[in-house]
Amino acid sequence: MKKIKSFSVDHDVITKGMYISRIDGDVITYDVRMKTPNGGDYLSDGAMHTIEHLFATYARNSAFSDQIVYVGPMGCRTGFYLLTRDTMTYEQGLSLVRDAFLFMRDFSGEIPGSTRKECGNYLDHDVEGAKAAASDFCDVLTTWNVEKLIYPDQNGASESAV
Repeated sequence: MKKIKSFSVDHDVITKGMYISRIDGDVITYDVRMKTPNGGDYLSDGAMHTIEHLFATYARNSAFSDQIVYVGPMGCRTGFYLLTRDTMTYEQGLSLVRDAFLFMRDFSGEIPGSTRKECGNYLDHDVEGAKAAASDFCDVLTTWNVEKLIYPDQNGASESAV
């Protein structure tokens, strides 16, 4: 089998940040990398689960709701994938992620979709862990810009993921 694109990226040079993982037709996949790969610090299951609920709910209720295809966690517990339609610009994608993480950092109240009837693992949530992880990632996003959406290569330069 062919190696998929996300396994072809050098995880030894990826840092926390937001990257364009791939473009397939009219769908842009963003790599929202909250933790450094293989760095020993990963999202806990409960925090990741809570972020998933909050991030997806926020994105699907934003001004860009019609452009959101999917929001979901990475199995390695270092971040999330955000899939959008290409009618949403890179600037808008970055702005949405910044706003979503500010929302998560400051979240209070009931986690959307977190009842037994709504969620297949409703007891496994960690609001405080999610807020702490979101706060940490907000610090990264304050200096992130469209030019940084390109994965770094092994030599520290930029490598297009598209």
